[in-house]
Amino acid sequence: MPSIAFLGAAQTVTGSRHLLTTRGGKKVLIDAGLFQGRRELRDRNWAPWTQGKVDAVVLTHAHIDHTGYLPRLCAQGVVSRVLCTQATRELSALLLPDSGHLQEEDARHANERGYSKHHPALPLYTAADAQAAVQRLEPFPYDTPVDVVEGVQFTFRRAGHILGSAFLDLRVEGKRILFSGDLGRYGTPLLADPEDATPADALLLECTYGDHAHPDEPAADQLARAIGEAIQRGGPLLIPAFAVGRTQELLFLWRGLEHDGRIPKLELFVDSPMATDVTPLYLKHPEDQSAAIRDLLRQNVRPLNPARLTFVRGGAESAKLLEKTGFFAVIAASGMASGGRILAHLERHLPNPRATVLLVGYQAEQTRGRQLLEGAKEIKMRGGMVKVAARIEQMSGFSAHADWREEERWLSRAPPPGRVFLVHGEPVALEAQRARLAAKGWRVEAPQPGQVSEI
Repeated sequence: MPSIAFLGAAQTVTGSRHLLTTRGGKKVLIDAGLFQGRRELRDRNWAPWTQGKVDAVVLTHAHIDHTGYLPRLCAQGVVSRVLCTQATRELSALLLPDSGHLQEEDARHANERGYSKHHPALPLYTAADAQAAVQRLEPFPYDTPVDVVEGVQFTFRRAGHILGSAFLDLRVEGKRILFSGDLGRYGTPLLADPEDATPADALLLECTYGDHAHPDEPAADQLARAIGEAIQRGGPLLIPAFAVGRTQELLFLWRGLEHDGRIPKLELFVDSPMATDVTPLYLKHPEDQSAAIRDLLRQNVRPLNPARLTFVRGGAESAKLLEKTGFFAVIAASGMASGGRILAHLERHLPNPRATVLLVGYQAEQTRGRQLLEGAKEIKMRGGMVKVAARIEQMSGFSAHADWREEERWLSRAPPPGRVFLVHGEPVALEAQRARLAAKGWRVEAPQPGQVSEI
């Protein structure tokens, strides 16, 4: 019978890698994610790949914690083919080379400043490796069965998490397995709702918010209040945000708040080449768009363009922005302040008590974002310590992950699965969801890293 090895996103939210092995020995890796966050997790990216040849990799979506290990696997010559949705391919063509570039930059900084334990420090893979991996991606539409290898067929179903995100409806050797990927929310500004769950013998269910319910207050109201309070402090307002999804949602709501007169027309900079390139893609794929986006486009309204928006692409422009004074707002990656241009803005403005840092997404353990959220007085950044005097705010209305109530709604659309494996969650969230489903009489467990389970 088929088996699944839980190689990543087991007892943690990062590094999604689930290896399906058929009775005939075919291997299909569902997601090839990079471990992010605390050092112990990041070190796992350097562990040797011991699973041998992989007949196929199927990507649920383009986020680096689901795709970022793919270039290393491809460079090692162990991957036969890689499958994804069309939008995931387009996003990955931006995200993966950027990931390689950031790792090259981190290695360079480590060598210049001497804070690596390895001499010389090397990147996990290069931008060129990532470009080569992108060329391997085969795109397929939603709701179309795909024969991936002998005895394994899957269908992409819209997940509503980011552009191109899917959950997998997979059939193998008489079994039906659902891989939730990252499940999105209902009624979001940008994206259509997730498709209904389907019957399954086994379900791998993400549990990012297994112990959490998102606030009922609309995200637009939270954002309007946060902007108003930041203006009163004098600024600047720094918003670490993922270049894919979160940045575009912020832009949509920001434009709407301006249009409704709830905030003044403010200088807003998106300091991210990737977000600059990603934003037009959200207007290109009607299969993923919400009704609100489609309606505005029909009216010839630019739904992601606040009045005083500037996209910052070049490094010189970004450096110049660091010298700007007075009130302005910057949106820059990464969303957990684990890398990217937001680091330079934080180094520059965290010591300023008039500045505001607005955290608008999940902050994984031991990331800089989590440290700021937990009230750190100083944080380590690229070999030095930076004092934290700025005001740190958080809003959770922007989450792209379903909370436990939304997962209940999604699960209610299909009969109870034969087995449930809880993944992509911290231990507390996993246990909360396990107890909730077990109380219904469901057969449910939260696998340990490296665990292999027969289906």
